Amino acid sequence: MISPQPATLEANGIRLEPLSQEHRDGLKAAAADGKLWELWFTSVPQPEETQAYIENALKGQKNGDMLPWAVRDLKSGEIVGSTRYHDIIAVADRVEIGYTWYAARSQRSHVNTTCKLLLLSFGFEQLNCKVIGLRTDNFNFRSQRAIEALGAKKDGVIRHHWPRRDGSIRDTVMYSVLAQEWPDVKRHLQRRLEKHETH
Repeated sequence: MISPQPATLEANGIRLEPLSQEHRDGLKAAAADGKLWELWFTSVPQPEETQAYIENALKGQKNGDMLPWAVRDLKSGEIVGSTRYHDIIAVADRVEIGYTWYAARSQRSHVNTTCKLLLLSFGFEQLNCKVIGLRTDNFNFRSQRAIEALGAKKDGVIRHHWPRRDGSIRDTVMYSVLAQEWPDVKRHLQRRLEKHETH
């Protein structure tokens, strides 16, 4: 796998823009839609933490183990969330998709499916990944359902794995899509988006 470099990805009225401090106010506004930072099992920054959140993501990018994006809705022109590759392991041709969150108004819409289609396509078709992983908190049932609905397979649960923002330790549910599964998953995601457009 070549080392992932910042890239702008676009489809279905959604654009993934390489994250920068210029996105700070947009991210603050997106997180405020639903006060997403109050969900104890997510990584959404509180308003005053947004700058540090971006700095940390860019530090991960500089170190080669993260590639973060801001999610823009081209219809409104607004930033509606963020997502990133993380735990990039080039020697294993592996990335994970995570740190994903969206403004309340964009949840249960075509936004997440479009973002996942863009990130999986980029990973498998441009970076030649052999596997792309996803993970979530054992109590984030909505996220687990969303990941399973994408067509990812459950690898298992890592118990007592990672600290939450409130200091408790979460179990982490791990999922993945293998390169040989990608054609079917891609077809499935494209069909989901087509159905969304017809409703």
